[in-house]
Order: sequence, then structure tokens, then C-alpha cells
Amino acid sequence: QVQLVESGGGLVQPGGSLRLSCVVSGFSMQYNAIGWVRQAPGKEREGVLCISPTDETTYYEDSVKGRFTISRDNAKNTVYLQMNSLKPEDAAVYYCAGSASNRCSVSGHGFSAWGQGTQVTVSP
Repeated sequence: QVQLVESGGGLVQPGGSLRLSCVVSGFSMQYNAIGWVRQAPGKEREGVLCISPTDETTYYEDSVKGRFTISRDNAKNTVYLQMNSLKPEDAAVYYCAGSASNRCSVSGHGFSAWGQGTQVTVSP
């Protein structure tokens, strides 16, 4: 059974940082791409970042380039999303999402496994 469990969300002031973690089980990051997707109130889910088993990183949101990075630790079955210089528009529920493919999609869609999400709030 595939499980993805996120943690690390919370309230942060604009300009602050957060690191989200996602512990996976029943899912092999050594063979499958994994990423982060977010959903703000009233908006559709949008892909943020993805990392392949060969550490190829795909950004789906230009607005996070230079601020967000994705990394993974296969030994800990964990993928991370480091978010710096957070802005109010980054506020959303962030989901860890696993792919059945060994490559990140071009569109930011097509993930087949999902975590329950963790809330990120950016406010003074």
C-alpha cells in the first residue's frame, strides 16, 4: 500500500522559510518520480516541483524558481521541499505526489499517489 505523509507546514511571515517533508512507503523513489503540488483556496491544484530518480528537477511554477528547491533522501524514503522567501501567494495546501513514471511530467499533472496535504499559510 502506497502512503505519502507530509509534514512541516504552518504559519510563516512573508519572507520566511519552511521545509516540508514527505515520508513515503510502498513507493520507490529510486525508480519513480515524485513531486509537490499545491492548491490554494478557490483554485485548481497546480504542480510546483518534481524530481526524478536521476535527480532531474522540473519546475512547474516560474514564480518559485530561485526560492523553492526539491530534494530527496532515498535512505530515509523522504522528499523535501525547501521554501524560502515565501510570499502570501504561496499560501496553499501542499501535497506530496508520486508518479508511476520514472520521469517528471511536462505538465505537472499525472501523479498517481497522493499524500493528505499540509497547510502553508503566509501572513504577517
